[in-house]
Formats: sequence, structure tokens, C-alpha cells
Amino acid sequence: MIPSLPSLRATLRELLGGLPRAYWALWVGLLVNRIGSFVVPFLSLYLTRERGLSLAEAGGLVSLWGLGAVGAGPVSGVVSDRLGRRAALFVSLLGGAALTIALAFVTSPALLGPLVFGVGFIGEIYRPASHAVIADVVPAADRVRAFGLLYWAVNLGVAIGLALAGLMAAVSYVLLFVGDGITSLFFAWVVWRFVPETRPASEPETVREVLHGLVVPLRDRVYLPFLLLHVALATIFFQFQLSLPVDMADHGISPAGYGLLMALNGALIVVLQPFAARWISARDPGRTMAFGCALIGLGFGMNALHHTVGWYALGIVVWTIGEIAYLPVISTVPADLAPEALRGRYQGAYSLAWSVAAFVAPLLGAWGLARFGPRGVWGACFVVGLVVAAGQLAAGPARRRRLEEIRGGRG
Repeated sequence: MIPSLPSLRATLRELLGGLPRAYWALWVGLLVNRIGSFVVPFLSLYLTRERGLSLAEAGGLVSLWGLGAVGAGPVSGVVSDRLGRRAALFVSLLGGAALTIALAFVTSPALLGPLVFGVGFIGEIYRPASHAVIADVVPAADRVRAFGLLYWAVNLGVAIGLALAGLMAAVSYVLLFVGDGITSLFFAWVVWRFVPETRPASEPETVREVLHGLVVPLRDRVYLPFLLLHVALATIFFQFQLSLPVDMADHGISPAGYGLLMALNGALIVVLQPFAARWISARDPGRTMAFGCALIGLGFGMNALHHTVGWYALGIVVWTIGEIAYLPVISTVPADLAPEALRGRYQGAYSLAWSVAAFVAPLLGAWGLARFGPRGVWGACFVVGLVVAAGQLAAGPARRRRLEEIRGGRG
């Protein structure tokens, strides 16, 4: 049955209504920025095919991007909490654009490493800052919906961007770097024009207090297990950056084919996530995340069995469904658990978890492919996914108790 126009309007109002202008500005900026996020997914192919590097050398350079991003999270947290969200966003988007474009024109191998590191460090500072803005302007009751819509936009951008990137790479890899930089500049303009400063007023901090604020999330007995579990899961997830394209290339799939297969991930999220949002919001977060972790491990693990285009696509479908269950929920945890004055630093610690995984994943992937072959890598992904799912079930009750305490105190 086709829904009536009034019921469709009511559904859209329930899904989209009540969120502030600053949120929607970030939504648009992130959408366009993700459409142009060409470089990282194709960096391993660029380094091996265009620069002639070995798999181990490419893995080391890709891991430098992750190493740079490791420092981005804590720095973004401090800058966001002390100097403001806009300052962190501008530094990241403008500096990241310049470094990304420069990477396309560097010919000296000695400069590749520092530039890749710089793109990871400067270019990733925007993530915790943008999430801190959302935590500032969106009420707690609307955060699952807001982060779900943001996740939908990001994946719409990824779906479009990966399909474009595969075609652009067939013409020139330079187009990837320049296009990536231009979309970051557009995002910076959106922030300048439409996103006000949202940092809550707070007392000045000494250097010692700033450093103490950095370690508070890592000493939080509820938050730290959340971060460690996420590092393990994200290490599986980031195998799409090196292990997956290399494995596909070894089985005759071109860069354009890899781009189209990965675009399937974003397309499925765009189609399915709005329908899943209400189901996810009504479920226990720990169980939902555990379900997602198990499917992500299974989806990547399936690559151990067959190597046809159709089988790769089926694996992507499975881990995408897991991603739909996992990521919108996990994105709300830092905002919910953070003290107001430390929102930037809790978001920075969450970003740090992503970055540690981004650093470790290509190193482990390259080592695993060389030592055990693709079946060993994909089998390990399956096992780790199940272990993390069990960990999420075990950690869920402590998070629930903390949230009840926080909400009771605010009430």
C-alpha cells in the first residue's frame, strides 16, 4: 500500500524535524566532503600501481595516515574545548585540503611519508570537533536520530564518491587528490557561513588541568572498555582500505570494480538506514551493537570462502547490515557519557580509537596477507567480530547504569 501524503509528511517530520540549523549545516558539509573523500580508499592502489611500491611499503605508508590520525583526536579535543569548535574545524579543513592536494604532485619518496602523516593528522581534526558541535546543539533524546541521519549522509557521500573515484582513477589519480581537497574547502566555507561557536562557557584551565582532561576518558572505567572494544572492531572494518582492495586485485577485480563494489556499501546504507532507524532506537544499545559486531565479522570472514564478484558483493551486504546496526548507536555513546566541559576530549578519545585502528589495520593486514594469506586474514576477522560482540553484551549493563545516573542527576 502506498502511504498517503499526510502520513508521508508525518513520517518525514518525525525523522527530520526539530534539529537545529547548525546541525543541518554540518550535515550538508559532511555530505559534500564525503563525496570527495577519494584519497584514503584508493591510497594503497595508488602507491602500488602508480608509484611502484611493494605491498609492505604501501602498508607502511597507509598506516602513517592512521598514525597521524591517532594524534588528531586528542589535539582536536583540547582545541575544541579550549579554543572552540570552529577553530578546530577550520584548521583541519583548510590544512587538510592543502596537504591532500600537495600529495598529488610530490615526486620525492622521502616526502610521501610526512605528507601522508600530515593528511591523517591535520585532516582528521575536524571529526571530534564536528561531533562535539552536535552534542552541544542536539538534545540527548534526539541524538540517536541525529547521528543516524549524519551517518546516512556520510554514506550517501561515500556511495557517490567511491563510484566517481573508480572512474577518476582510471583517468588520473591526480583528480582524486585535487577533488578531495576542493570538497574540504567547501566544507570550511559552510562552517564559516552557517555554524556558530557552540563551545559551552567554562573557566580557564592550567596546562596541568588540560593534560588531566586528556586522560580522564582513558581512566573512565565505563568508557575505556567501550573504546577498547571499538578499536578491535574498527581494525576489522578498516581492512577495506588495504586487505580488501589487494585481495580483489589479486583475483582480477580492477580499481573501478573495487570502487563500484564499495559503493554498494554506501548505497545499501542510503536505502536501508532510514527504515532501520526506528528499530535501532527501540532496542537495547549493547545488544544492537553486539549484533552489528557479529555481522561485521561474518561479512569480512566470508571472503575466506570464495573470490568471485558476486561473493564479495554478498559479504559487503552482510557487513553493511552490521554497520547499520553498530555505527549510529556507538556514535551516541561519547556524547551521552561525557561531562559537558569535556565533550571535545571524550570525542577526541573516541576519534583516537578509530585512529589507532586505522594505524594498526593496514600493518596487520599486510603482515597477515604475507604470512597467512587472505584466508588467514578473513578468518581472523570473523573470530574477532564474535569476540567483540560478546564483549559488547558484557559491557552493556555498566553503560546503562552510568546513563541512568547521569540522567537522574540532570533530572
